[in-house]
Amino acid sequence: MTVPSIISTTPAVSDRPSITYRPAGDRHILIEYGEAILDLRLNFFVIAVLARFNQDPPHGFIEAAPGLRSILVSFDPAQTKRSELVDALTELHDQQGETSSLVIPSRRITLPIAFDDSSSAEAVKRYTTTIRKDAPNTAGGNNIDYVVQYSGLADREALYETVLGTEWWNAFTGFFPGLPFMFPLDARREITVPKYNPTRTWTAEGAVGIGGPCVAIYPVESPGGYQLFGRTVPIFDILARHRTFADDPLLIRPGDRVQFSRVSEDELVEFRRRIFEDRYEYRVEDAPFVVADHLAEADSQASEAKALRALRDDAAKNVEVP
Repeated sequence: MTVPSIISTTPAVSDRPSITYRPAGDRHILIEYGEAILDLRLNFFVIAVLARFNQDPPHGFIEAAPGLRSILVSFDPAQTKRSELVDALTELHDQQGETSSLVIPSRRITLPIAFDDSSSAEAVKRYTTTIRKDAPNTAGGNNIDYVVQYSGLADREALYETVLGTEWWNAFTGFFPGLPFMFPLDARREITVPKYNPTRTWTAEGAVGIGGPCVAIYPVESPGGYQLFGRTVPIFDILARHRTFADDPLLIRPGDRVQFSRVSEDELVEFRRRIFEDRYEYRVEDAPFVVADHLAEADSQASEAKALRALRDDAAKNVEVP
């Protein structure tokens, strides 16, 4: 029996996105919102709906995992039929307010960052030595100069100010356990950079980099393809060596905002030592996210953001892609 690729759809209403239900094997339903574009308003809707699912789970519901504009819902087919679950999910969606009216459960997490750190330089060195010595993004033994050039920024300090000058919205977590996919809430701080080609075989835990329009923190030592520009403290600890991870090995949840605070590498090393001794205080505060306030601020910044985006696009045309 052939299973259709789409179970059902709901059209967009006002500023609420369209909704598409798709089968994803025998135990999952994939819910997609809106069009396949990078629009954080879609993710705001996703995070709000995810909270509603978890607060009032339908019968047979097991868990749900968000993407940028999607939610993968896991269910027990012994307890509910797919059609019944779709009906229940549709009812929950009908109760959800418009995107502009949302107040989303969120936290503000302030993390120290050391730019141009030695571990990122080591990752670049290993890459040029063992994989590709002529990669344009590793000229000078770092990725930072390439990010600056590709983004049309004046210098390294301009890049650092871009990173420090906005909160970074964690749209979803995945790929590696605890890896946040973060986007700037201030559109004037947007940058987009191509990834490594081919990828690295080693990246330090805690490394911070950018690939496409997304900034990520590497939760574990791993391969990776993002352009590295700094390092921060651990954000994943399955052994709960620090009390912050006692109830959850993941520090950054979908819908959290990260604010970076600049430190020297010596300071970062000391912070990391204190974490492993359980003497460091992570800065995490509850800070509900009011979508209407964000949208109003984004509207006031729109013309400036558009002009900066055009400058970045022009700069990128003259830079070699890895």
